[in-house]
Amino acid sequence: MTAAPGATRTERKRSLILLAAKDIFAREGYSQAGMEQVARDAGVSTATLYAHFPSKAELFRVVVEATIEEHAVAVQRSALVEGAARARLEAFATAYAVFYCDPTSRALFRMVTAEHRRFPGIARHFRDRGRAELGSVAVTLVRDLAAQGGLRVDKPSRAAGQLQGMIEHATLLLGLIEGDEVQPSRSAAEIAADAVETFLARFGA
Repeated sequence: MTAAPGATRTERKRSLILLAAKDIFAREGYSQAGMEQVARDAGVSTATLYAHFPSKAELFRVVVEATIEEHAVAVQRSALVEGAARARLEAFATAYAVFYCDPTSRALFRMVTAEHRRFPGIARHFRDRGRAELGSVAVTLVRDLAAQGGLRVDKPSRAAGQLQGMIEHATLLLGLIEGDEVQPSRSAAEIAADAVETFLARFGA
């Protein structure tokens, strides 16, 4: 969410707003987060804030999308790792685990879930963006490994969902139950390795 080198003054202000909003939403929750507080923490006027984001719902939607995109880069890069099926799957699984170990990712997921009745569009957007930016990487990876003979898979999307589910259970679910800041006793890499071990026991060629 930080402004790129050479960004204009307007782009820098937008980045500051998003950084402040991300922190406030994660700390205070959607209902308690105030636009005036966001403007104050970002160091901009309320008028400037509303010029960029006409409502709190729109600001929240953009924060959610930017957070997904920020982590999706690492997940997408993991698909570029070369090697045997285990190495490639562990690279993806580790990046995916890191995403759901991040307190802000957990907080936003929790807020979207809690607010889905009031803002169904945001909930759908979060789900669709997550599926497009993260889930599609897993499906493509599984499909490629199956085509290369590294996996025995009839339905890549279902198999990919099982791998993601094992990681989410050990990372996201823990955060939702125990708190956004609570980390698993195992590292993201260890969680990924265990999930891939189980996955390969079922689908390995």
